[in-house]
Amino acid sequence: MQAVILTAGEGTRMRPLTLTRPKTMLPVGGKPILQYNVEALRDAGITEILLIVGYKEEMVKEHFGNGNKIGVNINYITQKERLGTAHAIGHSREFIKEDFMVLNGDIILDPELLGDLVNKYTSSSADTMMVLTEVDDPSSFGVVEIQEGLITNIVEKPAPGEAPSNLINTGIYVFNQDILSKIEKTGLSLRGEYEITDSLQMQIDEGKKVEGLATQKKWIDVGRPWELLEINEEFLDKMEEEIQGHVEPGVNIEGRVVLGKNSIIRSGTYIQGPVYIGENCDIGPNSYLRSNTYLGDKVNVGNAVEIKNTIVMDNTNINHLSYLGDSIIGANCNLAAGTNIANLRFDNGTVKMGVKEDRIDTGRRKLGVVFGDGVKTGINSSFNPGVKVGINSAIGSGTIIYKDIDSHKIVLVKQEYQVIDKNMFS
Repeated sequence: MQAVILTAGEGTRMRPLTLTRPKTMLPVGGKPILQYNVEALRDAGITEILLIVGYKEEMVKEHFGNGNKIGVNINYITQKERLGTAHAIGHSREFIKEDFMVLNGDIILDPELLGDLVNKYTSSSADTMMVLTEVDDPSSFGVVEIQEGLITNIVEKPAPGEAPSNLINTGIYVFNQDILSKIEKTGLSLRGEYEITDSLQMQIDEGKKVEGLATQKKWIDVGRPWELLEINEEFLDKMEEEIQGHVEPGVNIEGRVVLGKNSIIRSGTYIQGPVYIGENCDIGPNSYLRSNTYLGDKVNVGNAVEIKNTIVMDNTNINHLSYLGDSIIGANCNLAAGTNIANLRFDNGTVKMGVKEDRIDTGRRKLGVVFGDGVKTGINSSFNPGVKVGINSAIGSGTIIYKDIDSHKIVLVKQEYQVIDKNMFS
């Protein structure tokens, strides 16, 4: 069996993090999201993998190469226009020589799920098999209708109360080559895309066997920034301790820690695991790293810094006397001394965050900021919960930021002061 992973999109709901990288290349637990899916396919016995790439594809190719380092064989095809899932899968026509699995590159799943799917498909006579999972509110998903074990209808985003079931399509499939002929006949939907669900409906209408594998195993669509924090928490909770760098005397470590090569934790630092620290990092002295903190490679954390449940990407500096809570900080940022990020509303309400044009209730009582790559903060700058700052923006000293800042902006405080001659008081 072969596999196709769809990883051509940007992930606009993840902005500003995806202004400089595909969503599938966002780091979680020391790896890009996409790598977990490649490894899950490998562990299920599928090593011939095609990546459908597009947006900033060079980052994907540079990281994975031909796949040999992780035990697979990877090929690439570029989807220049993103016109829907069927359009993307159709690009694999020259690669596919046998039955094949398709999944999105921006999901997190239980690796055993793919093995279950292979086993059930192999033992069945289905033309298509899709993974289904049950949710409380299916109105935001493609919902399936099942009769006598076969899928007879797929309803996209039904109105509340009108769904035929609570079983939703996870976007993980095994197909035989018949689906490629259906894709060729699939027209544009009302959304202006070529939808794989329309191709599947053709199979259903022709009497092809379209079956579902219902599962309760983990399947998470990582779509919005705070969901990255949730996934990071889960992965760090399962990681095994590994200390490759140097820990100075006087460091107190409670719980599991990963410390990468050539990294140093300086005296007086207190760590409550699980905490992940990448390679070539410099931590402390006298810093406080609390649980579920993730630091990428070449991250510097200065004296008396406190970080809690936060993702900090590569080449970022967090200078002394700063506090970061429940936040995502992009690569190549510089947080000046005394930068404070609030993660709790004064009224204890849940934090809202901008996603595209909407302000979404995250459901989280504690949530800090999302910084794109290259953000710089001045000394004693402060940020309210739920704020996003775009790439390469600079926030002046003493500024209090209470709303989102676009990319490539400079924010300065206007202040008035008097200079008085001391002799006036003599």
